[in-house]
Amino acid sequence: MAGSGGPLSHRGLRGREAELARLQALIGSVADTGSGGLALIQGEPGIGKTTLLAEAAARAAAAGFSVGLGKAEELHHIVPLSSLAASVLHGDRPLLSGDDLADLARNHDQRIWLVERLAEAIEARATDAPVLIGLDDVQWADALSRFALQQLPTRLRTSPVLWLLTGRREPAGPAEEIVAAAAGNLATVTVSLGPLSGAAIGQLADDTLGPAVDAWVRDLLDGAGGNPFLAVEMLAGLRSTDVPRDVVPSRLVVGVRGRLRSLQPGTLRFLQMGAVLGRRFDFEDAAALCDQPAAALLPALEEAVCAGLLDDDGDHLVFRHDLLRQAVYADIPPSARKALHRAAARRLVTAGRQPIDAVPHILRGAVPGDEEAVALLRRAADDVLAVTPGPAADLMLRALELVPSSGQLKFEVGEQTILCLARAGRNREALETGDRLLADRPPLETFGRLQSALGGALWTMDLAEELRRRAEAALAAGGSAPEICARLAALRALALSRGRDLGVAREAGETALRTATAIGDREAHVLALSGLGEIALNAGENAVALQRFAALSTIDSAFLPEEVVAHVHVDDFASAERLLLRAAEGGGAVRQAMLLWAQGQHDLGLGRLDDAEADFVTMERLEDEVRVPVQQLNGRVIRSRIALLRGHREAARENLLAAREHLAVKPNAGNTAAVSFLEAVHAEADGDVALAVDRIRRVQQQGPFLRWRLLRDWVDAAVRMALRAGERELAEDLAAQAEAHAGRNPAVPTAAGIAVQARGLVRNDPAVLAHAVDLLGASPRPLTRAAAHADLGLALLAAGRRSPAVAALALARDTFAESGAHAAAAHVQRALEGAGGESRRAATVRRPVQGWGALTASEEKVARLIAQGHTNRSAADVLVVSPHTVNTHLTSVFRKLSIGSRVQLANLVATLPEVPDLSGA
Repeated sequence: MAGSGGPLSHRGLRGREAELARLQALIGSVADTGSGGLALIQGEPGIGKTTLLAEAAARAAAAGFSVGLGKAEELHHIVPLSSLAASVLHGDRPLLSGDDLADLARNHDQRIWLVERLAEAIEARATDAPVLIGLDDVQWADALSRFALQQLPTRLRTSPVLWLLTGRREPAGPAEEIVAAAAGNLATVTVSLGPLSGAAIGQLADDTLGPAVDAWVRDLLDGAGGNPFLAVEMLAGLRSTDVPRDVVPSRLVVGVRGRLRSLQPGTLRFLQMGAVLGRRFDFEDAAALCDQPAAALLPALEEAVCAGLLDDDGDHLVFRHDLLRQAVYADIPPSARKALHRAAARRLVTAGRQPIDAVPHILRGAVPGDEEAVALLRRAADDVLAVTPGPAADLMLRALELVPSSGQLKFEVGEQTILCLARAGRNREALETGDRLLADRPPLETFGRLQSALGGALWTMDLAEELRRRAEAALAAGGSAPEICARLAALRALALSRGRDLGVAREAGETALRTATAIGDREAHVLALSGLGEIALNAGENAVALQRFAALSTIDSAFLPEEVVAHVHVDDFASAERLLLRAAEGGGAVRQAMLLWAQGQHDLGLGRLDDAEADFVTMERLEDEVRVPVQQLNGRVIRSRIALLRGHREAARENLLAAREHLAVKPNAGNTAAVSFLEAVHAEADGDVALAVDRIRRVQQQGPFLRWRLLRDWVDAAVRMALRAGERELAEDLAAQAEAHAGRNPAVPTAAGIAVQARGLVRNDPAVLAHAVDLLGASPRPLTRAAAHADLGLALLAAGRRSPAVAALALARDTFAESGAHAAAAHVQRALEGAGGESRRAATVRRPVQGWGALTASEEKVARLIAQGHTNRSAADVLVVSPHTVNTHLTSVFRKLSIGSRVQLANLVATLPEVPDLSGA
């Protein structure tokens, strides 16, 4: 303890032997098993959390761990990644250099991407030595650090990475959220520190004052309530001053306020300025608040250090404990605090700091009408919006509270607030904020700007008709700037894409695009292309949709997933794969969850059911992490269909129930149609063809465009349901729709083949079905080809042509089986056996649920690559999938094999027969 006159190196560990032993056991477990772990040390301020963390870290370092320790600061809780940055930048071998971290933050604005890159850096380090990452005072961690800490321990659970956190007891606080996210995925330990025993406090007294401690001192220490920091402060006060026993106050007053009264007035003022700036502060900033030259305050600094109140780490001054800072801060009158925080904000800005550094002081010191504070909050929100949209929205809401109640500035701040809220997924708040501003009857130009800003929220909330109404009202009102008129026109076209008259929508979109191009407004251009892409998809014009989305992703790479899916719709899987590779290499700007959606569509089309399932599972997890659910219902619909193809009926039902739950939240026409179609598929699987047909009719009733959003590749299944139920008219209608769709997409082999297949099913004509098989020979979709072969085989069998029927059915069965569609393969196999064909039950045997045999083909590939020493990133590069998907596969591998580390996996794989090197090395 600085200035106390002697060592107190074990003061916080007295009486903590049991707690330290638990942490020591976890350290040993991580080192021995190679799997991750997490420990949370909880307790009141001063109870010894920091000291226990430091001792555990020292023991881990002695055991060969690479250690990084950081501390969250109360007044830095808004700066993105500031808390965790200290943990990865400091230590014996920093995980990242300062330049590396700055490059991540500067060039890549997606939270998921950034966290994945951190995971890769930590994972790579953990291949050389176990890693310990510690963060003190996690209750003050910034939003991005909290987000990372909720993801990283689970993401790195198969590597020897130990996370040590300390925090105060706060139900449902950041620490609890982090532990809850890790629970069940890796070993977690919560160490609760209670008051020290009287014996332990007595040992502290012996450590400080020697064994001959007066009884009155021991009585005095009872006032510390078992808190080691308070006890040490009392002892330090007793050792450094000659205070009569009858005037020594109790608890912290002895340790802090008693010493403050003995300080020079200038030193006390200096400390108070430091307390305003935070636990860690710059000497020059404190001098500026004192309105004195730095040199003049050197005596005050020396006295504060000698009194044991401050430490100097070489770059900053630091209160030795936050309780010390709080005690100094509490003695400043509340009115003076606000004024000092305002002065601190001005000082930081004047000194050239980033706006975000001044924000904590603005939040504590700003008063209504302070336009300077509003300007700083706006700049800070803009700086952090990309990585932490939630805090950015909170900053803007505060700015809106501070802005003068009248004048144009209120509407400008309101517009920015709406956009930040929408970016954070808080669309209801955005709409309510906008409507409050509109109720103040803004000028016409401002009216248009606000309606334009609300467009994204309305679209995301599925309020297409409301979006159209507002856009048209703003355009009719006039007075808006040209770029705002262009955006409103594009928003109107986007809203019309959900209507029944797509001709009107297309005309509106083309007009909006011409206007946006003419005036050069990027946002209007993006909106117009997005609307035209949606219109083309809804009209079933896949080539046109590809053209629009390709142009869109050229302007804004965030829309690359839409271009990938558009390529898939025209059977151009090679281009889709090139784009996916480009996105994986470029990262950053692409929406990671939507990229997984595109990857899932790609893998599903190619019959890679294992990978597609993992893609959609991962997509849902990522959407949950950023709390922006977009494709979860559609993902569940597809996962349920995949489960039925595989023969996993329970999983299929679980996904159906989840899809219905999502529908209850967003009961729009598209979601209703998707769930209706899935219910039809389940009804057919259950043998209830009447219910199946009823659900297909519901899909038809939702709107013409929804037929092709849903039935583009699955219309053959709907035709079979109709024919099975004797609903020939419905089957004819579906076949006619398939033919019309093929006519709109003449260059797409799948569209042409499915149209002929549907017609062949309606006619029950083997020749037509054989033609469909020929056409689909050019389709890259194995499941579609297999279904066509199965239809042909059954039709030939019914016509008495056994030999070609068996050949077609055998090809269908094998193709289904190769894709993992074992239930579909088994269904065809039964038809084959009924025809007297070969028995191939081994091809359709269900996998066990545990052990190596339970792994899917994709999981086995991942397992072998990881066992060879690959990281998630390098394994993903080999398999041409996302690292997130590799992580999903690996999670399943560890669960099925009942193991917890990469070391265990490598040992297990070493006992298996060798296979060719999957890395191609």
